[in-house]
Amino acid sequence: MKLIRGLNSSKTKADEACVATIGNFDGLHLGHQKIITKLKDKALELDLPSTVISFEPLPAEYFMPNPPARIYPMRDKIRLLNSLGVDQYVCLSFNESFANMEAETFVEDILLDKLGVQYLAVGDDFRFGHKRKGDFQLLKTMGAQRGMEVSDTDTCELDGERVSSTRIRKLLETGKIQEANRLLGFTYQLSGRVRHGDKRGRTIGFPTLNMRLLNHIAPAKGVYAVKVHGLEKLPLDGVANLGTRPTVQGVENRLETHLFDFNKDVYGKTVCVEPVKFIREEKKFDSFDDLKEQILIDVEQAKKYLQ
Repeated sequence: MKLIRGLNSSKTKADEACVATIGNFDGLHLGHQKIITKLKDKALELDLPSTVISFEPLPAEYFMPNPPARIYPMRDKIRLLNSLGVDQYVCLSFNESFANMEAETFVEDILLDKLGVQYLAVGDDFRFGHKRKGDFQLLKTMGAQRGMEVSDTDTCELDGERVSSTRIRKLLETGKIQEANRLLGFTYQLSGRVRHGDKRGRTIGFPTLNMRLLNHIAPAKGVYAVKVHGLEKLPLDGVANLGTRPTVQGVENRLETHLFDFNKDVYGKTVCVEPVKFIREEKKFDSFDDLKEQILIDVEQAKKYLQ
């Protein structure tokens, strides 16, 4: 998949025309997949690249002092778009200039002139442009004038309820991983490069794989039974803590995973950690001995569940 970061220069244009969809795509859940499937079918019909257009930061993160937590960091959005067979991802920088751009200017300058969109698929509630004045009807009207076909996509429902990023986010925030997976259409996983940590875990017999995460990530902070993908042919079982590690006065959000019966040096490798079961909330312990005692309990609970 080709990654295009920004179309800020007046001379910047995509290499060729495309078919596209646009939105936050946080989660890439069943509803998003429905749009992407429609997009890929049209791309095949017109022999043009399928293109997903999104933003960094997300618009809510620009406008709101306390925006919703993300389901996925950008690196996982890219990973999943690639796995879904999207040809290119256009990541637009959402800044003051972009926030103040009129809807008509966005359609004319970005979609038509710079990206050459010939077919645009959007969700049924898509709004865009300054003060969210742009809507499906505006896209249809302007598209008809320049040969851009515009199609909306009906709401995706599961068990009679709308599949949405908001719904999935709430499930992750309350540790309901399996319920979230049903709406996502695949197992929730967070990817990252294994980094050097403080190496405190190994002093009490529990070495960990350390990954840095966004501070505002949706899953509940706490301990999980997990499976780790990317180190062996089959996923490896383990137990992980997601959070800031209050026992050691940590401030950085991390995912620290202890793998069972595994002691290889894997620093620098990229892995995907799949939370399978939420065990307990993160807490501060009075001492390392208390922490070690609780980890022993966590390990046994994780092993029991994963078996």
